[in-house]
Amino acid sequence: MSKLLTRPETIGVVFAILAYLCFSLLDTIQKTLIIYYSVFQILFIKYFFTFFLSIVESKRKKNFKFYLTNNWKLQLLRSLLSLLESGCFILAFRYLSLADAHSIGALTPIVVVVFSFIFLKEEISLKIWIAVFIGFIGVLIVMRPGLSVFDPMSIIPLTAAFFLGLYQIVTRKVSANDKNETSLFYSGVIGIFLMGFISFYFWKPISTDFIILFVGVGVFYSLGLYFQIIALSKARASIIQPFHYTLIFWAIVLGFIFYKDIPDIFTVIGALIIALSGIYIFKKK
Repeated sequence: MSKLLTRPETIGVVFAILAYLCFSLLDTIQKTLIIYYSVFQILFIKYFFTFFLSIVESKRKKNFKFYLTNNWKLQLLRSLLSLLESGCFILAFRYLSLADAHSIGALTPIVVVVFSFIFLKEEISLKIWIAVFIGFIGVLIVMRPGLSVFDPMSIIPLTAAFFLGLYQIVTRKVSANDKNETSLFYSGVIGIFLMGFISFYFWKPISTDFIILFVGVGVFYSLGLYFQIIALSKARASIIQPFHYTLIFWAIVLGFIFYKDIPDIFTVIGALIIALSGIYIFKKK
């Protein structure tokens, strides 16, 4: 038992679970903040902490040239996609429950498979294509287009999932030459610059009641990223990725605790279909 607990892959799984718990707490806070503040203001805080994390990580690894990149164009594209997917998800939390937004957002791993085929020319087996198709059916069950219960705002997390899928493809290309701290640095700098400029026109004074929430955004976002880095350094991505779906579990729990949201049976069934399809895909890759 002690050997199992100290295995690198077991440690990686523990940090993956902690990472997604942090991201879930982050989203819970953002759902409240987006009601009172602009998405640009929230993003500015997030990327300020991302920049700070890049400094901490570079010092930990003694990489004193972390600001040097082998492909600044890809880093720029990656940073812009990060801003777009983060912004869309935050907006989704304003209009949808955490469970609905995360259930639709869980399509991301499936989107990555499709984009890997289109942009990276990876060979995809028929079984995986079938799993992708079933995953899309799961999304349709959650969204229910054409029915009276369909919420047009559910398109927002769907858009976020596509941007996040593209972001992960570009990240895969960038990571072949650049370290994690380098990517964090460029995400932070570009995010601070763009969101700082835009949020200047939408800035609302932060009241004392919300200061702790903005600090929470930075802390949980940074911890989530940091724990994710540690998880991937200890275990293979194919082992870590299925735990991405714990976001749905946490979304249901936290949504009920803080917002009294209870997902309907269609959301639960759709989320399960999406999660099982995604896990199957990563186990077969």
